[in-house]
Amino acid sequence: MFDCDVLVIGGGIVGLSTAYALTRAAPGTRVTVLEKEHALARHQTGRNSGVIHSGIYYRPGSLKARFAVEGAAEMVKFCTEWDIPHEVTGKLIVATTREELPRLHALVQRGRENGIPVRELGPSQISEYEPRVRGLAAIHVGTTGICDYGAVSQRLAESSGARILYGAEVTVVDRRPWGVAVRTADGRVVRARVLVNCAGLHCDRIARLAGDDPGMRIVPFRGEYYELADPSLVRGLVYPVPDPAFPFLGVHLTRGIDGGVHIGPNAVPALAREGYGWSVVRPRELAGTLAWPGSWSIARAHWRYGAGELHRSVSKRAFTAAVRRLLPVVEESDLRRAAPGVRAQAVLRDGTLVDDFLIREAARTVHVLNAPSPAATASLPIGREVAGRALALL
Repeated sequence: MFDCDVLVIGGGIVGLSTAYALTRAAPGTRVTVLEKEHALARHQTGRNSGVIHSGIYYRPGSLKARFAVEGAAEMVKFCTEWDIPHEVTGKLIVATTREELPRLHALVQRGRENGIPVRELGPSQISEYEPRVRGLAAIHVGTTGICDYGAVSQRLAESSGARILYGAEVTVVDRRPWGVAVRTADGRVVRARVLVNCAGLHCDRIARLAGDDPGMRIVPFRGEYYELADPSLVRGLVYPVPDPAFPFLGVHLTRGIDGGVHIGPNAVPALAREGYGWSVVRPRELAGTLAWPGSWSIARAHWRYGAGELHRSVSKRAFTAAVRRLLPVVEESDLRRAAPGVRAQAVLRDGTLVDDFLIREAARTVHVLNAPSPAATASLPIGREVAGRALALL
């Protein structure tokens, strides 16, 4: 009667980590993964900056804090075991104005509460790590690293033993007392005892197809990147002090595993769930975003911040000016456009940006409703958490 025990929707790193955890925790569990694209990790997983985050930013006791700290260590171990390119580089978080100093000191305290070793630096010590970076003060976070999350995803898929169906966009979810039946756009029907929704940018849509009210909507934010023509200007990873009012970390400098240096991302509203440029507009998806009251609440509360992000999106000069706060030597001509990404940000009806991972259960179903950064870093413990909940429903 059943094609599998657990059906996972979404072939990004969270869905694949869940499949991996399911077969590790309960050998013999039949797992199928539905991926609407024709390859794995095509969206958030494959379009991020490749950073293994330390967990320093996140509220002590939150899932983000706990899973990022655990996940960073596990990700390094996983990459080492499977010979996946990675490096523990450390990073600098740099204050460039006096107004940022209290927030920098608060990060030191938060890091200590989360069990993360940090070193406080003055201007001359910043130069020891990054000779061309300037700031009033900084902290060095030694557990931050970089890796190839696409390669991690591929290894998770292979090691899980799950059956992966590509080109399988979910159009119908029929939940019954005995289990769940899912129909895909190409007419396939897959029956499972339990459904796990790891659909990322489309997770709220899948929840509604299953008959559940997720209480949130995914509002997509595009992150635009540049890369340095001369990567020797930056040795490692350099971040600004983030604004605690937003879940975005600001424009930062990231030396990737390939040796190139990415700069970004900014955060601008995307006009489609997979809106990787201003020319990509999907009217139905845009209408859904605009119809959600939380979208307008965000706009009213944060229009000044949003205006600055939009300006940096359309003006390379403005983007360069933001970079020069950290790296004064950089010029417009040093920046080359790189591939953008889209962040799936859960927004509540009142406009609250959900700032933690959000996992909800319903009959025969587990929904992962908010898993933006640092979800790639935290993917192994997230996968175990989701797998545990799914197995409890079998």
